[in-house]
Amino acid sequence: MKLDARRVEAFLRAPGEARAVLLFGDDVGLIGERAQRLVRAVGGSIDDPFSVVTLARDDWAEIPAEMAALSLSGGRRVVRVREAADAATDAVAAALAGPGQALLVLEGPGLAARSKLRALMEKAADAVAIGCYPAEGQALGQSIAETLASLGARADAETLDWLTGQLGADRAVTVTEMEKLALYAGPGAVIDLETARQCVGDLAGLSLEDALFAATVGDVATADRALALALAEGVTAVGIVRAGLAHFHRLQRARMHMVAGASAAEAMRGAKPPVFFRRQPAFTRALALWSPAALEWAAARLWETERACKRTGAPAETIARQALAAIARRAEASRRR
Repeated sequence: MKLDARRVEAFLRAPGEARAVLLFGDDVGLIGERAQRLVRAVGGSIDDPFSVVTLARDDWAEIPAEMAALSLSGGRRVVRVREAADAATDAVAAALAGPGQALLVLEGPGLAARSKLRALMEKAADAVAIGCYPAEGQALGQSIAETLASLGARADAETLDWLTGQLGADRAVTVTEMEKLALYAGPGAVIDLETARQCVGDLAGLSLEDALFAATVGDVATADRALALALAEGVTAVGIVRAGLAHFHRLQRARMHMVAGASAAEAMRGAKPPVFFRRQPAFTRALALWSPAALEWAAARLWETERACKRTGAPAETIARQALAAIARRAEASRRR
């Protein structure tokens, strides 16, 4: 089933009888954070080899056997799968139909709305699908304030407004920046705007999503900086490529509506998943820069990049970074015409 946002926190603390959880969406940091919370809630630790097994990319065929295995230390096991994709759907279905009480935690950033894996998890009675998207507006401000409070600090109203405008694209980046800010300000500090500006760097709000939007509007420098930060935060090369494919598929669907007679604004408003309001100007610009043929080229380039990441033996991060740079340069060239 697809879990209502209001029930997510309670579920993360106590997942109950659920046998599988899919974490999907645009906020890679939030996906990772929620996955760790689920692992700890059930397995007690994120790295206990007797209670937790993490499957490597493409080891999906092992999921049913791992789900059926018993914990050597008693209690319930956790099977964690990073970079879950539609290719894992059959293995997950077999695991849900088979024996075992382990909890399967699937991390699927970039899965499309029509994903087979998402459809399976949303329909299965003993499975849960949870969307993980960047916080916005009041919700983001509250999250920042709560994070600072947990670290023994708080920001004045003006500073909180500024931080809300700077952060939020990726949960992991937001938390890291707040930890750095609280440490810089000191215990019990009331953080003012000058202190926040000195401490929170220019990259604070950048994420994988920033890299993709920057690339599609031809902002080569920002795309590369944001991608470097995403890699530093633990996003994998294949995760980058798959998120890029999801982004271009959304652009392709919107472009098809334009070919059918819709305006760019109308096509953007009908995009699925919906485009966050902060991203809407960049999305509309991208629709003007990318023709249907160019979008096909970009999608094909990303498919080739994923294969290269898995098969060539070259550093996968470098391959993904070069592909995104090529896409950004093509958009930059279109913008200059």
